Amino acid sequence: MNKYPDVINTEEQLEDLLSQPSAEAIEMFSRIDGDIIILGITGKIGPSLALMAKRACDGAGVSKKIYGVSMFRSDEQRKKLEGYGIETIQGNLLDMNFIQSLPKVKNVFFLAGRKFGSVDNLSLTWAVNSYLPALVVEHFKDSRIVAFSTGCVYPLVTVGSGGSLETDMPWPTGEYSQSCLGRERMFEYGSIQHNTPVALIRLNYSVETRYGVLVDIATKVKNGQEVDLTMGYFNVIWQGDSNDVVLRSLEYCESPAKILNITGPEILSVREVAQKFGKLFGVEPKLTGKEADTALLSNSGLAYSIFGRPRTPVDQVIKWIAYWINNGQELLGKPTHFEVRDGKY
Repeated sequence: MNKYPDVINTEEQLEDLLSQPSAEAIEMFSRIDGDIIILGITGKIGPSLALMAKRACDGAGVSKKIYGVSMFRSDEQRKKLEGYGIETIQGNLLDMNFIQSLPKVKNVFFLAGRKFGSVDNLSLTWAVNSYLPALVVEHFKDSRIVAFSTGCVYPLVTVGSGGSLETDMPWPTGEYSQSCLGRERMFEYGSIQHNTPVALIRLNYSVETRYGVLVDIATKVKNGQEVDLTMGYFNVIWQGDSNDVVLRSLEYCESPAKILNITGPEILSVREVAQKFGKLFGVEPKLTGKEADTALLSNSGLAYSIFGRPRTPVDQVIKWIAYWINNGQELLGKPTHFEVRDGKY
């Protein structure tokens, strides 16, 4: 039984929780060969994923180089990662010459992607989400590749369906989601062409105390803003749990590429979550609209059969977020736009 803190008081405590490897992850790194490279390391997930990999290697008593690749728009980002023991490489991943200069290590995590503001520059969205994967899978054709995708490649489904399965036909809505399916197709093509083992992670939605669907809802409730109920249901998974599964997916890369839905087991109600935050904040949520018959939902039964169920209860995460916001802690300011139903992010 996991012991969780009642509250999270600092970013250091949060980062420790997000990067705590499981015994299974430590064991995996004791037997898996090769160094590690994380492409697009400076997003919301990259730093804690890199630190978890480092801690798992240390726990296993193995020495692996871990590279982190990004544009690094601030020295602070870079120095923090280097403080973890990550070797940073700065450059533009859309530059073919830069891609070709990267060390050809055995284990690749692909985190690069573009979502927010995608409708403002659709050609760049397609370049990052579809063209870049083609460059990566060619350069790292002799590696294992774990690539982040999204549940947005699925159509909206009814709550009664239990969520989309990996065997369901993708039906992306809008150009952002279409470009994400393009990303998958490029990795699938490279996997088949070069017999490259690949795992595609359809993540839906990762959360922690500074960002995510739960933070979006909590912030609106706290500030007295209206919470739209139209996209009335959703899935989430604590980022520490998703990090653990993503790392362990290295051992399940296949050719053709293996697809894994990664999310929490519950189908959560926007209305009910808003009411829970209302009680914790001592306010009455302002709810507007009516739940549609469909929502963006995924079923992670396949992943649970491989890795087990997520360890962190969603009610615990809700309490952590309420305390974090009540105490005026920093948020990332990156809304998920989970309410969007037409794919225009």
